[in-house]
Amino acid sequence: MASLPIFLVGFLVLSCVAIAMQRNLDESDIVMEEGELLGLFDVIGSLLDEPGWAEVHPEPCTNTPWPGIECEIGQDPPIFHVTAIHIGPDVATPPCQPSAKISDSLLKLPYLRTLSIFNCFVTSTVILSPTLFGALSSLEHLSLQSNPSLSGNVPPSLGNLTRLRVLSLSQNNLQGNIPGEFGWLVNLEQLDLSYNNLSGEIPQEIEGLKSLAILELSSNGLTGVLPFALGQLQHLQKVDLCSNRIHGKIPPELGKLNSFSGCGLIGPIPNSLSSLKNLTALSLDNNTLTGTIPSNLGSLPNLDQLNLSHNKLSGELLLPQDFINRLGKRLDVRGNNGLCTSYHLASNISTYLQTRTCLGNEGKVDNLTCPQPYDIKGKKPSWYNGSRTSSFAPSKAPQLILICFLLFNMLSFL
Repeated sequence: MASLPIFLVGFLVLSCVAIAMQRNLDESDIVMEEGELLGLFDVIGSLLDEPGWAEVHPEPCTNTPWPGIECEIGQDPPIFHVTAIHIGPDVATPPCQPSAKISDSLLKLPYLRTLSIFNCFVTSTVILSPTLFGALSSLEHLSLQSNPSLSGNVPPSLGNLTRLRVLSLSQNNLQGNIPGEFGWLVNLEQLDLSYNNLSGEIPQEIEGLKSLAILELSSNGLTGVLPFALGQLQHLQKVDLCSNRIHGKIPPELGKLNSFSGCGLIGPIPNSLSSLKNLTALSLDNNTLTGTIPSNLGSLPNLDQLNLSHNKLSGELLLPQDFINRLGKRLDVRGNNGLCTSYHLASNISTYLQTRTCLGNEGKVDNLTCPQPYDIKGKKPSWYNGSRTSSFAPSKAPQLILICFLLFNMLSFL
């Protein structure tokens, strides 16, 4: 009887081995459609500086893979399809050729979901084709970053790619306006157009980006008023608008924001920011913000960086002591001439809390005025005759100075 379990175990092991071998044989028999394979060869050949790439990788999805290409097996028929292409310094050699370009053969890759090209277009000018990119309907992730020779306008036809979840065109040399057609990208979660030469206003159509979580538009030449449509994006978590010429008030509602950086802002800091429980970083430096700093910002549980430096904020800094201690140097309120801190904060933690000390009961006297040529009501004292060599009695001057000195010292012990 003991031999029966042993027999069953042996049978199961042999069965698993046979299934695995059959699967490997099946996958090795699966091929790519010829048109798709030739399209891939042309796309890679127009980018990389290796003329014989196709001969070295004749079966890029199976026996001769390349790290910048990903494939998946289709269901009907069961053949390989290219789903991702990544070109960048982190991928094995070869690097991009000096005359690298984006081939129209991308249209022969109908299952392509991810296209990322980093630091490839460096010398020869490359312009995004509106016809080409408007037809890549399967794309979900498009990243063309750090390409100094990638120029021209951002194609409005990108708004046709309604499956896009990530659109990153940062650190290029793109010009023109942000297309209003981007408002059609209802599934877009991340939009990064930072570090280009874009101009014009942020389009109101941005309110159509209902899934947007990250908006990066810094370091461009954008102008106009900060659109209140941003307040309608309930999934928005991070906004960076710095190094532009945008101005306006902070929208009172900013969804689930966890990071906000803006320049050209005016008006008060809205109390509604205290409802952003996911906020981790708030950078509002170098603006024209006025009013006081809401003390309830200190109640945000996840806020770990707060930069309000170089504005026109005023009043007493009333953030909780434990919040100030927790942030340390990550709290910056310098450059607000009307802002003051209580005596025990003025010498605390770091130089980023450099403000004047508020007038109050600790260390300052605000109700005592020593003799002056004119009193508070503007009346001349009896001893003042309008000249520096007056009839002011010399015998009384030391007494008045002594009284002031004694009063100051008495108050310092209170």
